[in-house]
This record gives sequence, C-alpha cells and structure tokens, in this order.
Amino acid sequence: MALKEGKIIILSAPSGTGKSSIIKNLITDATLRLCFSISATSRKPRGEEKDGVDYYFLSNEEFKEKVSLGEFVEWEEVYAGTCYGTLESEVKRITSAGNNLIMDIDVKGALNVKKRFGNRALSIFVLPPSKEELERRLRGRATDSDETIAKRLAKADYELSFADKFDTRVVNDDLHQATEEVRRLISDFSK
Repeated sequence: MALKEGKIIILSAPSGTGKSSIIKNLITDATLRLCFSISATSRKPRGEEKDGVDYYFLSNEEFKEKVSLGEFVEWEEVYAGTCYGTLESEVKRITSAGNNLIMDIDVKGALNVKKRFGNRALSIFVLPPSKEELERRLRGRATDSDETIAKRLAKADYELSFADKFDTRVVNDDLHQATEEVRRLISDFSK
C-alpha cells in the first residue's frame, strides 16, 4: 500500500496573537503527523546553528539562483540582503513521508503557498479578540519598546486586512479553545 502524501497547513497571524503557542501545543500531537519545514536563509549561522538542522544556509548568490529557478514555494527579503524562504524540496521531503507540513509564515507567503498548492493546503488565520487585546498582549511581553509595539500594531492592521482571503479564521480569545479549534480543523482536513 502506497504511503498517503501529507498535506500543508499554513498558519498566519499578527505578532502577539498566539499563533506560535498554538503550534507549540499541536506539534506534539502524534495523531496530526505535523512537521515543521527547515527554512532556507541567506544569513550566516549564529552560535551553534547547524546547516540542514536549524536552517539551510545559502549565500546571497545561491539564494537568488534558487529564486530564479522557482525552487521556493515562498520567500521574502526580511532585511536588506537577508532572505528567508521555504524550498519546494523541503515541502516534498515532509509530505512524501506521509507527514503534514505546518508552516508559520507571513500573510503574503501564506497566500502564495495556498495559491500554489490549492486543495493540498489549508490556510488558517489566527485573529486576536480585539486590537486592544493585541496591544495589551504585546505590552505584557515586556520585550519591546513603545516604538516597536507601535510598528507591530501598524503591521497588524495591514495583516488583518488579509484575514478574509484565508480558508478559515480562528479567534484566539482563549488559548486552549483556539488550539482545540485548530486541532479539529487540521484533523478534518488531513483525513
């Protein structure tokens, strides 16, 4: 019997919405068969980071060549000269083994992946209960300056404008409930 190919689960949300916490809660559920992809980057390794484990480290030239050859399912120049992206070979590595790929990516990347993979991908947008609550969460982290928080909130406005382009939306008013809703969505989708 041939191994059933895995699917692609895309989560996107503004910073502070709880998307990473939801993924962290779900990744350990073996029944969902979730695996993170290893991203490629044009930046140099930091500290103990290892190529092929933490990232696929590429030179700027290698990264640009792979872009021109269409080897990325999504990519972005996050900072001048520093790119990050997901290689199609990484998607195939995970899904051909029967695992579901879970991606934590920005809205543009999410929509590009959905467009490329169609019904093989489920796009989920995680919403904050309100913009006021999002600001409270960002301030509660106590890791960012007022200026950085203002930038994150402005970016959140932009990102929220894409929410209706996703297959489904989950409001994270309660982390446990939101996690269970995403778990159900993934479980139903991957049957």
